[in-house]
Amino acid sequence: MTVGIKTIIVAGARPNFMKVAPLMKRIAEQDRNSDRGWFDVRLVHTGQHYDEKMSNVFFQELGIPAPDINLGVGSGSQAVQTASVMTSFEPVCVSEKPDWVIVVGDVNSTVACTLVCAKMGIRVAHVEAGLRSFDRAMPEEINRIVTDSLADLLLTPSEDGNQNLRREGVAEERIKLVGNIMIDSLIENLPMSRQSNILNRLGLKSGQFAFVTLHRPSNVDGKESLTAIMAEVERLASWVPVVFPIHPRTRKMLGEFGIMPSEGKGLQLIDPIGYHDSLCLTENARLLLTDSGGLQEEATYFRTPCLTLRPSTERPVTVTMGSNRLTNLDRLAADIEEFLGGPERRGVIPPLWDGGTARRTLDEIIGASRR
Repeated sequence: MTVGIKTIIVAGARPNFMKVAPLMKRIAEQDRNSDRGWFDVRLVHTGQHYDEKMSNVFFQELGIPAPDINLGVGSGSQAVQTASVMTSFEPVCVSEKPDWVIVVGDVNSTVACTLVCAKMGIRVAHVEAGLRSFDRAMPEEINRIVTDSLADLLLTPSEDGNQNLRREGVAEERIKLVGNIMIDSLIENLPMSRQSNILNRLGLKSGQFAFVTLHRPSNVDGKESLTAIMAEVERLASWVPVVFPIHPRTRKMLGEFGIMPSEGKGLQLIDPIGYHDSLCLTENARLLLTDSGGLQEEATYFRTPCLTLRPSTERPVTVTMGSNRLTNLDRLAADIEEFLGGPERRGVIPPLWDGGTARRTLDEIIGASRR
Protein backbone atom coordinates (compact mmCIF):
# COMPACT_ATOMS: atom_id res chain seq x y z
CA MET A 1 0.00 0.00 0.00
CA THR A 2 1.29 3.44 -0.90
CA VAL A 3 2.15 5.63 2.07
CA GLY A 4 -0.52 8.30 2.38
CA ILE A 5 -0.62 11.92 3.48
CA LYS A 6 1.03 12.06 6.89
CA THR A 7 -1.62 13.59 9.11
CA ILE A 8 -2.09 14.41 12.77
CA ILE A 9 -5.66 14.76 14.03
CA VAL A 10 -5.96 16.69 17.29
CA ALA A 11 -8.64 16.13 19.94
CA GLY A 12 -8.56 18.35 23.00
CA ALA A 13 -11.82 18.43 24.91
CA ARG A 14 -15.13 16.59 24.94
CA PRO A 15 -16.78 18.70 22.18
CA ASN A 16 -13.91 17.64 19.88
CA PHE A 17 -14.47 13.91 20.18
CA MET A 18 -17.71 13.85 18.16
CA LYS A 19 -15.87 15.74 15.39
CA VAL A 20 -12.79 13.52 15.35
CA ALA A 21 -14.66 10.19 15.34
CA PRO A 22 -16.13 10.45 11.80
CA LEU A 23 -12.73 11.42 10.37
CA MET A 24 -11.00 8.45 12.00
CA LYS A 25 -13.75 6.10 10.86
CA ARG A 26 -13.70 7.38 7.29
CA ILE A 27 -9.91 7.05 7.06
CA ALA A 28 -10.13 3.46 8.35
CA GLU A 29 -12.81 2.67 5.73
CA GLN A 30 -10.64 4.08 2.95
CA ASP A 31 -7.73 1.94 4.08
CA ARG A 32 -9.89 -1.19 4.10
CA ASN A 33 -11.58 -0.58 0.76
CA SER A 34 -8.68 0.70 -1.32
CA ASP A 35 -5.25 -0.55 -2.32
CA ARG A 36 -4.02 2.97 -1.60
CA GLY A 37 -4.12 4.40 1.89
CA TRP A 38 -4.75 8.10 1.36
CA PHE A 39 -3.81 9.00 4.93
CA ASP A 40 -1.12 7.93 7.36
CA VAL A 41 -2.77 9.26 10.49
CA ARG A 42 -1.82 9.81 14.14
CA LEU A 43 -4.41 10.77 16.75
CA VAL A 44 -3.17 13.20 19.39
CA HIS A 45 -5.25 13.77 22.52
CA THR A 46 -4.03 16.87 24.33
CA GLY A 47 -5.71 15.85 27.57
CA GLN A 48 -7.43 19.22 27.97
CA HIS A 49 -10.37 17.27 29.44
CA TYR A 50 -8.97 14.66 31.80
CA ASP A 51 -12.00 13.61 33.87
CA GLU A 52 -12.99 10.07 32.82
CA LYS A 53 -16.68 11.03 32.89
CA MET A 54 -15.96 13.93 30.52
CA SER A 55 -13.41 12.26 28.25
CA ASN A 56 -12.67 8.53 28.23
CA VAL A 57 -16.31 7.45 28.14
CA PHE A 58 -16.78 9.43 24.92
CA PHE A 59 -13.80 7.71 23.29
CA GLN A 60 -15.32 4.35 24.21
CA GLU A 61 -18.84 5.14 23.02
CA LEU A 62 -17.72 6.73 19.77
CA GLY A 63 -15.41 3.87 18.90
CA ILE A 64 -12.38 6.16 18.66
CA PRO A 65 -9.13 4.18 18.89
CA ALA A 66 -6.82 4.89 21.78
CA PRO A 67 -4.80 8.02 20.99
CA ASP A 68 -1.37 7.43 19.54
CA ILE A 69 -0.10 10.28 21.73
CA ASN A 70 -1.65 11.77 24.88
CA LEU A 71 -0.12 15.07 25.93
CA GLY A 72 -1.87 15.02 29.31
CA VAL A 73 -1.90 18.79 29.77
CA GLY A 74 -4.85 18.84 32.19
CA SER A 75 -6.55 21.94 33.51
CA GLY A 76 -5.31 25.48 34.06
CA SER A 77 -6.04 29.06 33.12
CA GLN A 78 -6.55 29.97 29.48
CA ALA A 79 -2.92 31.06 29.16
CA VAL A 80 -1.45 28.15 31.09
CA GLN A 81 -3.46 25.55 29.21
CA THR A 82 -2.72 27.05 25.79
CA ALA A 83 0.99 27.33 26.57
CA SER A 84 1.11 23.76 27.93
CA VAL A 85 -0.44 22.40 24.74
CA MET A 86 2.02 24.37 22.60
CA THR A 87 5.12 23.23 24.46
CA SER A 88 3.91 19.62 24.46
CA PHE A 89 2.74 19.55 20.84
CA GLU A 90 5.82 21.10 19.25
CA PRO A 91 8.06 18.06 19.93
CA VAL A 92 5.37 15.83 18.42
CA CYS A 93 5.49 17.84 15.20
CA VAL A 94 9.29 17.75 15.20
CA SER A 95 9.34 13.95 15.48
CA GLU A 96 6.32 13.13 13.29
CA LYS A 97 6.91 15.72 10.53
CA PRO A 98 3.24 15.72 9.40
CA ASP A 99 2.08 17.03 6.02
CA TRP A 100 -1.18 18.20 7.61
CA VAL A 101 -2.56 18.77 11.08
CA ILE A 102 -6.35 18.65 11.37
CA VAL A 103 -7.81 20.70 14.23
CA VAL A 104 -11.49 20.81 15.10
CA GLY A 105 -13.77 23.21 16.94
CA ASP A 106 -12.71 26.13 19.07
CA VAL A 107 -11.13 24.93 22.33
CA ASN A 108 -7.72 26.01 23.62
CA SER A 109 -6.07 22.96 22.06
CA THR A 110 -7.37 24.04 18.63
CA VAL A 111 -5.65 27.41 18.66
CA ALA A 112 -2.53 26.16 20.48
CA CYS A 113 -1.78 23.44 17.91
CA THR A 114 -2.52 25.83 15.04
CA LEU A 115 -0.03 28.35 16.42
CA VAL A 116 2.66 25.69 16.64
CA CYS A 117 2.05 24.57 13.06
CA ALA A 118 2.00 28.12 11.70
CA LYS A 119 5.45 28.79 13.17
CA MET A 120 6.78 25.46 11.85
CA GLY A 121 5.36 25.76 8.33
CA ILE A 122 3.01 22.78 8.72
CA ARG A 123 -0.31 23.01 6.90
CA VAL A 124 -3.44 23.12 9.04
CA ALA A 125 -7.01 22.18 8.15
CA HIS A 126 -9.64 23.64 10.48
CA VAL A 127 -12.86 21.66 10.71
CA GLU A 128 -15.79 23.89 11.79
CA ALA A 129 -14.16 27.03 10.47
CA GLY A 130 -15.92 30.36 10.06
CA LEU A 131 -18.23 30.18 13.08
CA ARG A 132 -18.58 33.52 14.84
CA SER A 133 -20.60 34.69 17.84
CA PHE A 134 -19.26 38.27 17.46
CA ASP A 135 -18.75 38.25 21.23
CA ARG A 136 -15.08 38.53 22.12
CA ALA A 137 -15.89 38.06 25.80
CA MET A 138 -16.16 34.35 24.89
CA PRO A 139 -12.69 32.75 25.00
CA GLU A 140 -13.79 30.43 22.20
CA GLU A 141 -14.38 33.40 19.90
CA ILE A 142 -10.72 34.42 20.20
CA ASN A 143 -9.72 30.82 19.47
CA ARG A 144 -11.90 30.77 16.34
CA ILE A 145 -10.57 34.05 14.96
CA VAL A 146 -6.90 33.20 15.53
CA THR A 147 -7.23 29.65 14.21
CA ASP A 148 -9.00 30.76 11.03
CA SER A 149 -6.46 33.53 10.39
CA LEU A 150 -3.62 30.99 10.46
CA ALA A 151 -5.09 27.77 9.04
CA ASP A 152 -4.47 26.87 5.40
CA LEU A 153 -7.77 25.11 4.70
CA LEU A 154 -11.01 26.36 6.29
CA LEU A 155 -13.74 23.72 6.27
CA THR A 156 -17.08 25.32 7.10
CA PRO A 157 -20.32 23.72 8.36
CA SER A 158 -22.76 26.22 6.83
CA GLU A 159 -22.89 29.12 4.38
CA ASP A 160 -22.79 31.76 7.14
CA GLY A 161 -19.30 30.50 7.98
CA ASN A 162 -18.18 31.20 4.40
CA GLN A 163 -19.65 34.69 4.59
CA ASN A 164 -17.88 35.44 7.88
CA LEU A 165 -14.51 34.41 6.44
CA ARG A 166 -15.01 36.46 3.27
CA ARG A 167 -15.79 39.53 5.38
CA GLU A 168 -12.50 38.94 7.21
CA GLY A 169 -10.61 38.94 3.92
CA VAL A 170 -9.86 35.23 3.69
CA ALA A 171 -8.93 34.10 0.18
CA GLU A 172 -11.74 32.19 -1.49
CA GLU A 173 -9.54 29.20 -2.33
CA ARG A 174 -8.97 28.55 1.38
CA ILE A 175 -12.72 28.29 2.13
CA LYS A 176 -14.59 25.03 1.55
CA LEU A 177 -18.19 24.34 2.59
CA VAL A 178 -18.31 20.70 3.71
CA GLY A 179 -21.23 20.53 6.18
CA ASN A 180 -21.53 19.75 9.87
CA ILE A 181 -19.14 17.06 11.14
CA MET A 182 -21.12 16.77 14.40
CA ILE A 183 -24.07 15.43 12.44
CA ASP A 184 -21.91 12.65 11.00
CA SER A 185 -21.37 11.40 14.55
CA LEU A 186 -25.00 11.88 15.45
CA ILE A 187 -26.28 9.86 12.50
CA GLU A 188 -23.66 7.14 13.04
CA ASN A 189 -24.65 6.82 16.70
CA LEU A 190 -28.44 7.03 16.36
CA PRO A 191 -28.95 3.23 16.52
CA MET A 192 -27.03 3.10 19.81
CA SER A 193 -28.72 6.17 21.29
CA ARG A 194 -32.12 4.70 20.47
CA GLN A 195 -31.16 1.59 22.43
CA SER A 196 -30.29 3.68 25.51
CA ASN A 197 -32.34 2.86 28.60
CA ILE A 198 -31.87 6.29 30.20
CA LEU A 199 -35.57 7.17 29.86
CA ASN A 200 -36.53 4.04 31.77
CA ARG A 201 -33.77 4.54 34.34
CA LEU A 202 -34.99 8.05 35.09
CA GLY A 203 -38.69 7.31 34.79
CA LEU A 204 -39.16 9.69 31.85
CA LYS A 205 -41.62 9.54 28.96
CA SER A 206 -40.73 10.69 25.47
CA GLY A 207 -41.91 14.22 24.77
CA GLN A 208 -42.85 14.84 28.40
CA PHE A 209 -39.68 16.16 30.05
CA ALA A 210 -37.11 18.95 29.84
CA PHE A 211 -33.37 18.38 29.45
CA VAL A 212 -31.08 21.00 31.04
CA THR A 213 -27.31 21.48 30.70
CA LEU A 214 -25.38 24.51 31.96
CA HIS A 215 -21.65 25.03 32.31
CA ARG A 216 -20.48 28.36 30.87
CA PRO A 217 -18.70 30.68 33.31
CA SER A 218 -21.01 33.56 32.37
CA ASN A 219 -23.93 31.53 33.69
CA VAL A 220 -22.51 29.53 36.58
CA ASP A 221 -19.58 31.48 38.04
CA GLY A 222 -21.64 34.31 39.55
CA LYS A 223 -23.87 33.70 42.57
CA GLU A 224 -26.60 36.10 41.42
CA SER A 225 -26.88 34.65 37.92
CA LEU A 226 -26.70 31.03 39.02
CA THR A 227 -29.28 31.57 41.76
CA ALA A 228 -31.68 33.13 39.25
CA ILE A 229 -31.10 30.35 36.73
CA MET A 230 -31.73 27.63 39.29
CA ALA A 231 -34.94 29.36 40.36
CA GLU A 232 -36.15 29.14 36.75
CA VAL A 233 -35.07 25.50 36.50
CA GLU A 234 -37.03 24.65 39.64
CA ARG A 235 -40.02 26.57 38.28
CA LEU A 236 -39.76 24.59 35.04
CA ALA A 237 -39.69 21.38 37.09
CA SER A 238 -43.07 22.32 38.58
CA TRP A 239 -44.54 22.07 35.07
CA VAL A 240 -42.67 19.11 33.51
CA PRO A 241 -40.09 16.65 34.84
CA VAL A 242 -36.54 18.05 34.44
CA VAL A 243 -33.35 16.03 34.08
CA PHE A 244 -30.19 18.01 34.74
CA PRO A 245 -26.77 16.29 34.29
CA ILE A 246 -24.53 18.58 36.33
CA HIS A 247 -21.19 19.56 34.81
CA PRO A 248 -18.34 19.44 37.37
CA ARG A 249 -17.93 23.22 37.14
CA THR A 250 -21.62 23.82 37.80
CA ARG A 251 -21.71 21.38 40.73
CA LYS A 252 -18.68 23.10 42.26
CA MET A 253 -20.27 26.55 42.05
CA LEU A 254 -23.64 25.37 43.38
CA GLY A 255 -21.81 23.97 46.38
CA GLU A 256 -19.69 27.07 46.93
CA PHE A 257 -22.71 29.35 46.76
CA GLY A 258 -24.82 27.06 48.96
CA ILE A 259 -27.65 26.90 46.43
CA MET A 260 -27.63 23.21 45.49
CA PRO A 261 -31.33 22.47 44.86
CA SER A 262 -32.94 19.50 46.52
CA GLU A 263 -34.04 16.71 44.26
CA GLY A 264 -37.66 15.78 43.93
CA LYS A 265 -40.63 17.90 42.86
CA GLY A 266 -39.84 16.99 39.26
CA LEU A 267 -36.11 17.78 39.27
CA GLN A 268 -33.48 15.08 38.84
CA LEU A 269 -29.83 16.06 39.30
CA ILE A 270 -27.52 13.43 37.83
CA ASP A 271 -23.82 13.00 37.06
CA PRO A 272 -22.49 13.84 33.57
CA ILE A 273 -23.74 11.38 30.98
CA GLY A 274 -22.27 9.74 27.90
CA TYR A 275 -22.91 10.65 24.29
CA HIS A 276 -25.57 8.04 23.57
CA ASP A 277 -27.60 8.97 26.64
CA SER A 278 -27.28 12.66 25.77
CA LEU A 279 -28.51 12.07 22.21
CA CYS A 280 -31.42 10.02 23.55
CA LEU A 281 -32.47 12.81 25.91
CA THR A 282 -32.09 15.46 23.19
CA GLU A 283 -34.20 13.53 20.70
CA ASN A 284 -36.94 12.74 23.20
CA ALA A 285 -37.13 15.97 25.23
CA ARG A 286 -40.10 18.29 25.01
CA LEU A 287 -37.71 21.18 25.67
CA LEU A 288 -33.95 21.64 25.89
CA LEU A 289 -32.41 24.43 28.01
CA THR A 290 -28.66 24.72 27.50
CA ASP A 291 -25.64 26.96 27.02
CA SER A 292 -23.79 24.32 24.94
CA GLY A 293 -22.87 24.91 21.31
CA GLY A 294 -23.05 21.24 20.35
CA LEU A 295 -26.48 20.67 21.85
CA GLN A 296 -27.88 23.55 19.79
CA GLU A 297 -26.83 21.62 16.68
CA GLU A 298 -28.11 18.27 17.89
CA ALA A 299 -31.45 19.79 18.89
CA THR A 300 -31.69 21.37 15.43
CA TYR A 301 -31.15 17.98 13.76
CA PHE A 302 -33.90 16.43 15.90
CA ARG A 303 -36.00 19.62 15.60
CA THR A 304 -36.35 19.60 19.40
CA PRO A 305 -37.36 23.03 20.80
CA CYS A 306 -34.19 24.49 22.31
CA LEU A 307 -33.57 27.57 24.44
CA THR A 308 -29.93 28.65 24.62
CA LEU A 309 -29.09 30.77 27.65
CA ARG A 310 -26.50 32.97 25.95
CA PRO A 311 -26.50 36.45 24.41
CA SER A 312 -25.07 35.19 21.13
CA THR A 313 -24.35 32.02 19.22
CA GLU A 314 -21.60 31.07 16.81
CA ARG A 315 -24.17 28.79 15.16
CA PRO A 316 -26.83 31.26 13.93
CA VAL A 317 -28.16 28.73 11.45
CA THR A 318 -29.64 26.86 14.44
CA VAL A 319 -31.76 29.98 15.08
CA THR A 320 -32.52 31.10 11.51
CA MET A 321 -33.33 27.60 10.24
CA GLY A 322 -33.31 25.28 13.22
CA SER A 323 -35.21 24.78 16.45
CA ASN A 324 -33.07 27.07 18.63
CA ARG A 325 -33.76 30.45 20.25
CA LEU A 326 -31.39 32.61 22.27
CA THR A 327 -32.76 33.65 25.64
CA ASN A 328 -31.76 35.48 28.82
CA LEU A 329 -32.93 35.61 32.41
CA ASP A 330 -35.29 38.53 31.77
CA ARG A 331 -37.36 36.59 29.27
CA LEU A 332 -36.52 32.96 30.10
CA ALA A 333 -39.80 32.28 31.90
CA ALA A 334 -41.83 33.67 28.99
CA ASP A 335 -39.77 31.73 26.43
CA ILE A 336 -40.24 28.50 28.36
CA GLU A 337 -44.01 29.02 28.49
CA GLU A 338 -44.13 29.81 24.77
CA PHE A 339 -42.05 26.79 23.78
CA LEU A 340 -43.98 24.41 26.02
CA GLY A 341 -47.22 25.71 24.52
CA GLY A 342 -45.92 25.57 20.95
CA PRO A 343 -45.21 22.80 18.44
CA GLU A 344 -43.33 19.72 19.59
CA ARG A 345 -40.96 20.02 16.61
CA ARG A 346 -39.55 23.28 15.23
CA GLY A 347 -37.49 24.41 12.26
CA VAL A 348 -35.74 22.43 9.52
CA ILE A 349 -32.41 20.61 9.17
CA PRO A 350 -29.83 22.85 7.43
CA PRO A 351 -28.17 21.82 4.12
CA LEU A 352 -25.25 19.34 4.24
CA TRP A 353 -26.14 18.19 7.75
CA ASP A 354 -26.40 14.76 6.15
CA GLY A 355 -23.67 12.47 7.48
CA GLY A 356 -21.30 13.06 4.54
CA THR A 357 -19.09 15.78 6.01
CA ALA A 358 -16.11 13.57 6.92
CA ARG A 359 -15.90 12.30 3.34
CA ARG A 360 -16.07 15.82 1.91
CA THR A 361 -13.49 17.03 4.45
CA LEU A 362 -10.94 14.37 3.55
CA ASP A 363 -11.58 14.89 -0.18
CA GLU A 364 -10.76 18.59 0.24
CA ILE A 365 -7.52 17.79 2.08
CA ILE A 366 -6.52 15.34 -0.64
CA GLY A 367 -7.29 17.98 -3.27
CA ALA A 368 -5.32 20.66 -1.41
CA SER A 369 -2.35 18.28 -1.11
CA ARG A 370 -2.12 18.11 -4.88
CA ARG A 371 -1.84 21.87 -5.22
